[in-house]
Amino acid sequence: MEKQKKQIAVGEFVIDQEEKRLVNQVLESGRISEGKMTQQFERMFRDYIGVKHCVAVNSGTSALIAGFLALLQDKRFKKAARGARVITTPLTYVADANAIVLAGMEPVFVDVDPLRFSILPELIEAKVKELGKDNVAIVLPVHLMGYMCDMDRINSLADKNDLVVFEDSAQAHGSLYHGKKAGSLATLAAFSFYIAHNIQAGEMGALTTSDDLLYKNLKKIKANGRDCDCEVCSRKTSGCVKPGGDKELDYDPRFSHSLIGANFKTMEFQSALGVAQMEKADRIFVQRQKNVKYLNEKLAEYGDLFILPEFSDQVSYLAYPIILKKNKRLSRRILRRALEAAGVETRPLFACIPTQVDSFKSLMNEYAGQLPNAEYLGKNAFYVGCHQYLTEDDLDYMVAAFTKIIKEI
Repeated sequence: MEKQKKQIAVGEFVIDQEEKRLVNQVLESGRISEGKMTQQFERMFRDYIGVKHCVAVNSGTSALIAGFLALLQDKRFKKAARGARVITTPLTYVADANAIVLAGMEPVFVDVDPLRFSILPELIEAKVKELGKDNVAIVLPVHLMGYMCDMDRINSLADKNDLVVFEDSAQAHGSLYHGKKAGSLATLAAFSFYIAHNIQAGEMGALTTSDDLLYKNLKKIKANGRDCDCEVCSRKTSGCVKPGGDKELDYDPRFSHSLIGANFKTMEFQSALGVAQMEKADRIFVQRQKNVKYLNEKLAEYGDLFILPEFSDQVSYLAYPIILKKNKRLSRRILRRALEAAGVETRPLFACIPTQVDSFKSLMNEYAGQLPNAEYLGKNAFYVGCHQYLTEDDLDYMVAAFTKIIKEI
């Protein structure tokens, strides 16, 4: 009888006793909508990132949209308005571009570093000069696969041109830049805790900021713009005071609205999982790095075919990205199919949004030939798992699968 092959997933989520204990604690509390567990997660994540505030929401996409809505409705950011341009990367999950459009703004794409996938500051600067600094409002750098963008240069050019910097740190929980964590290097930042990410909670997201007013507005916006911005809204509102006015017994801040928002609130179950994960965050960071280093050593002999991920002890790796070199022997499609057949899950690295994503095909002619690095990566890069649940046997199985496939092609 043929031995059953392993199944090596890009991401796993193992429910341990601590996750079960905290979820049961939520059930026993009688409150499953946002409450004390969410507040605890926000405190833990705030302290982990090294900022003053964290606002939990129901997904990373919601975090992006809420962040843009907060900037739009804050008079301090005069250029952030409907129709404003946001410079961002073309090589990322489509949620970034979607959030810009859904907030009524216009995405503007510039190319990326061909090895670290990060938006190039010199191209941001050139685009600002081309459009005029009065016609650009925001820069949205994305720390893809855990690799940090050059935030010093991005922040410097943003200061010179009166731009807001909004970090997408969804794939970089714990990554470091000059000793500071992703999500602490801009006016605000968005995170995702999707199942395959470094810190996992299912469909949950968060925003981080050290700006007090943005924090209060984000608390409102995630609850349809309601006046209430307290830590955990209670069912008792008789003590609330109308902003700018005297105490009114009929005033209920949960049903009074001063900003435009949506229902981006999360639930206590996701927050409970997030709390359990935060207690393991440093171990997750280290184990993913060990796995990347191990795979790099074992796959180094195939340097004529692949560009393997650059190793750094400052990077919290979302996954293990591989770039195929230009050669006729190997195609991404053939290699991915063979790996999947061997039980090794793969995913293509994200497409170049304005030229390779159907929902943005109206931009194809405008960007034709302008984004060569992103277009190459969108067609020739993919990733496999490096998550903390992989054993050395799992890693060796992956390497053996690569070896067998390459020899047979």
